[in-house]
Amino acid sequence: MEKSEKNGSEYYAIDVLHIVKALWKRAWLIILLGLLVAGIGFSFSAFVIHPTYSSYIKLYVNNSSFSLGNTSFSISSSELTAAQSLVRTYGEILGSRSTLERVIDKAGVDYSWKELSGMIRYAPSNDTEIMRVTVTCENPYEASKIANTIAEVLPVRISEIIDGASMEVVDSAVPDLAKVSPSITKYTIAGFMIGILLSAGVIVIFALMDDTIHDEEYIIRTYNYPILGKVPNLLDTGNRSYSYYSQNKRNDAVTRSGGGNNEVV
Repeated sequence: MEKSEKNGSEYYAIDVLHIVKALWKRAWLIILLGLLVAGIGFSFSAFVIHPTYSSYIKLYVNNSSFSLGNTSFSISSSELTAAQSLVRTYGEILGSRSTLERVIDKAGVDYSWKELSGMIRYAPSNDTEIMRVTVTCENPYEASKIANTIAEVLPVRISEIIDGASMEVVDSAVPDLAKVSPSITKYTIAGFMIGILLSAGVIVIFALMDDTIHDEEYIIRTYNYPILGKVPNLLDTGNRSYSYYSQNKRNDAVTRSGGGNNEVV
């Protein structure tokens, strides 16, 4: 970032070309840090995070009519909106404490009802009267066991609460050994991108804070001072007009280092 003092006023200008050059010059560092953070993401997802598995059941909401308290409802298979509302009603019954405690007792699992509630997801299957219940936990066999237990407990609970209501099992749960999370690929790619963005951001900040005079153009743009002269780099320049100087300098250093004195200038 350049602080300009032309015409007695101060303002800041960002040299985009300088930032691009700084990023290009340290591209190897950006890629290296990206690979480093990608390795951290891979290790974290592969060895730290416990994998989870899911299993699901499908239940058919079998109701042509039912009553809830003093209110009667009539639902046909073509009324998809009403069917989805009915699935939400059954889902609330499934998520209740009394229902989940029955599932825990029948399945013989060591969870509180709140923990089990966080492991269960339900939704209409493709906007139909079929209710899909998915259980996710760290053991694929336990996930299928809990899901099948829900298929046994939920229809009974619904029939106790809603007159004339019933559910039929469309698909029972089976153990699925394909883990749901974490995705090692996603964590690795995310780590690589985060490493690149962070390193690039740090380089850009340092480039903006750099107020070093790099060339005469910086002085002209910033301070409007005339340039009286420029001292060339006589040793490292590629200009042939100065090549004799650097060669004589090296020869003089070799000559004066001869014998046993080892004096180098």
